[in-house]
Amino acid sequence: MSKASEHIAYYKNENGPVIGTAKERVIEKDGYYFKDIDGTGEYKEFDDWRVPAKIRAQAYVKQLTVAEKIGQLFVADWRMGLYQKDPSKLDESGLLDEGEVKKGSNIFATQDLPGTTDGLTGWFIRHLILRTNPKPNELADWHNQLHSVAEDCKHFVPVQTVSNSRNEKGEMVFGMNDAAGVFAEWPGTLGITAAIKGDTIELIDDFADCIRREWNACGLRKGYMYMADTMTDPRWQRTYGTFGEDPELISAIFERMIPIIQGGENGVDRDGIAMTVKHFPGGGARENGFDPHYKMGQWNVYPTEGSLAKYHLPAFKVAVDKKASSIMPYYAKPAAQKSAAQTTLGGASVKMDPYGFAFNKVMIDEILRGEMGFGGYINSDSGIIHNMCWGVEALDPAERIGFAVNCAGVDVISGSFDIEAALEAYNRGKNDYYDTHPVPAGYKKEDIILTDEALDRAVANTLTEMFELGMFENPYRDPAAAVEVVSTASDWANAYSVHQKSVTLLKNKAVLPLTAEKLAGKKVYVEAFKKKTEDAVKETASVRETAKAYFTLTDDVNEADIAILMVSPSSGEYFSATPGYLELEICEGKVVPNVDDEGRPVAETHVETTLADCGRLKEIAATVHKNGGVVISNINFTLAWEVGAIETVSDALLAGYNTEPKATFDVIAGAFAPVGRLPITLPKDDSVLAVDENGKCISPNDVPGFDKDLYIPDKMKDNNGKAYAYRDEAGNYYEYGFGLSY
Repeated sequence: MSKASEHIAYYKNENGPVIGTAKERVIEKDGYYFKDIDGTGEYKEFDDWRVPAKIRAQAYVKQLTVAEKIGQLFVADWRMGLYQKDPSKLDESGLLDEGEVKKGSNIFATQDLPGTTDGLTGWFIRHLILRTNPKPNELADWHNQLHSVAEDCKHFVPVQTVSNSRNEKGEMVFGMNDAAGVFAEWPGTLGITAAIKGDTIELIDDFADCIRREWNACGLRKGYMYMADTMTDPRWQRTYGTFGEDPELISAIFERMIPIIQGGENGVDRDGIAMTVKHFPGGGARENGFDPHYKMGQWNVYPTEGSLAKYHLPAFKVAVDKKASSIMPYYAKPAAQKSAAQTTLGGASVKMDPYGFAFNKVMIDEILRGEMGFGGYINSDSGIIHNMCWGVEALDPAERIGFAVNCAGVDVISGSFDIEAALEAYNRGKNDYYDTHPVPAGYKKEDIILTDEALDRAVANTLTEMFELGMFENPYRDPAAAVEVVSTASDWANAYSVHQKSVTLLKNKAVLPLTAEKLAGKKVYVEAFKKKTEDAVKETASVRETAKAYFTLTDDVNEADIAILMVSPSSGEYFSATPGYLELEICEGKVVPNVDDEGRPVAETHVETTLADCGRLKEIAATVHKNGGVVISNINFTLAWEVGAIETVSDALLAGYNTEPKATFDVIAGAFAPVGRLPITLPKDDSVLAVDENGKCISPNDVPGFDKDLYIPDKMKDNNGKAYAYRDEAGNYYEYGFGLSY
């Protein structure tokens, strides 16, 4: 079957970009080649790569029809032909899924969807989210096929595929990290921070440079990455996608990372990857951890005066200053009634209008664009038009689109292709709809319709990004080159080095490292623990296979001199509310209170388990200690776990962050001396997270762990004036920046 990759013609400009085309859309002028963007065969200013991208975009948007512009307002999940099981529903190349989807549903929306070619040519969709995990050559081939279809349209606009991060190890979670294991694989972002704290921030440079080269080689030119959110409530499910709890360090990371990934200090360039930094104005200020994917998490709360400017906005200011291509607002809305006075970074008082941040003109237009000077575009989080429309429930879908785009200033709406609703919002501005239908209370007509001015602004903003990326000139990529780039040995070596550096030694009773002398004649028992027993069995087999290279193993704990316990707790479900608060204790069968619709504790209870068979940890420790042996435990931190149940039975305790087990064994065996430091503070126990009958937490939701003791009652503090952080038997506090070395 014919692939576009086999039929691309390239025209090389001296001192200019290469023009790539699958349809011979080329114009020659002044001794240069240009892409015939509007299909007229005549040179136009917007064809000219010598003209600034913004000017080209603003000129080209005037050539597009209303339908073509509305198709570009949305971005949502799309599928590859690679995963289509019915060959009759593939295009001739076998790359595009042409099957129609009836009532396709996810947590964001339910809608009918066309085949890929119809979506590109009929709906003029140009922004797609990729959540599958193909190989590099498959990615390049698929992208080439999409662009080839786009070239069949009179008005050529390339197809911008976006993905969440793909360069960290971890379980693939829908909407968080969409893929793992294909691109060079670093530890989770918490692990990157742990390594930076113990080594140098310069290691972020290799990470960012690898992302830029790998993604570009495969045709992925935009990433929903990374989270500039400061983690302040430890029960937030998205903790593991952050760079921790220190706004100063997060800011420093983004300061180095954005220019490298995007290709320069002045924004994206032809070899760069456009970044969508999330989630403005900071998703960490959760009310007792509740996530805004569900009703109880719809509020951002700021009970501490000045916390917004002190902890949550600084990293976004860096993103603005470093010209991040786009910024994603969070779903939540600010809670004035649950917040103390807040100011902007410039000291202005913040008005907390109760609209989700993607609908919030104060936050987007006045603060982000106005005071902070953001010049890129706004990409909403997924689902704001239907399931996560917090604060605008009184509006219908068309009005929500108008309110987001026309009033707040959103340029791309994520989660569904609501083209009919957007056209309705546009038509309502032209017809007499509101002569016979009431304008919803509290709104103005001009705010809830979609005007030509707003539509042109939104589309011109996203076109500008594609012009800057050089996608109009040459969106095509070589599949063989993609494989070669992703196979670059130095990238994988750099990634593994950060895995080693991420390992954090928290406790060591003269046990580690396990040198050859200490291991002489010793048998080592290794077992993995996870939330589900069946997963633990599989993981145990895997880590034992890795451990064989380091230790003499035994399957019988009764004859073990050393036990190594690999502990990977898990709590809650990302896209659905737990009956109560997200559980942070490493436990099994724990009875905890439910909460009401306002997130307050009630008398009813339910049972939580974060680690199956966790009682065996104590049993194993007792058996090994009876033998005169030692217990070494490693906890995988995706949340700020309460570690008391593990620390008290362990002679040595390590922390990982979706870290390669091999890297952990390198540290245990002394092949690599630990340098990692905690990227978050670990809470002592439930007492420092207690929520009263009114839903107020004893430690403020909007303050990082390292500062929570400033607000916790003095009666809870120890002789060192500390209450929040866990303290082990050696007297060490497991707070931000802590870690031991050999």
